[in-house]
Amino acid sequence: MIKLFSLKQQKKEGEQSARGGQQKKASAAQLRIQKDINELNLPKTCATEFPDPDDLLNFKLIICPDEGFYRDGRFIFNFRVGSNYPHEPPKVKCATQVYHPNIDLEGNVCLNILREDWNPVLTISSIVYGLQFLFLEPNPEDPLNKEAADVLQCNRRQFEVNVKKAMRGGYVGETYFECCLIK
Repeated sequence: MIKLFSLKQQKKEGEQSARGGQQKKASAAQLRIQKDINELNLPKTCATEFPDPDDLLNFKLIICPDEGFYRDGRFIFNFRVGSNYPHEPPKVKCATQVYHPNIDLEGNVCLNILREDWNPVLTISSIVYGLQFLFLEPNPEDPLNKEAADVLQCNRRQFEVNVKKAMRGGYVGETYFECCLIK
């Protein structure tokens, strides 16, 4: 796990020396996201990346399922935490194009806790487990990719073939998918 406390301490020391001891006050969103990330206990199939260690409000989550239709895939989600967090959910987009009933081709994610079921007691950990569950149990009842949902409901075997084809890198219908298999 990333040593966030030491990163935060280094940032604080750098700010103090740059401003002669003045300290910038963290927003409520920054304090809450710091708490959520410090308490984050990721499953072995997930990892986080912080492109800018000083910016905890923008990060990546990488999910590499080890079972189900999406086994051996690598899927990257971008998290953007707004200033109203935790009163509003973070914006989460899938950066990996994926053939999935609950993720559209633009990367929008259909997960109830990112929309109508969000409430401030939920954490980043709740979202991580929700996203991970989407790869274990895709939900054709609430689709963003209706075509994938229809195939999953009508012909599970064809859905599995389509997922594997997309993950290897290839066309499913008229849509081309980049390879997202763990090498």
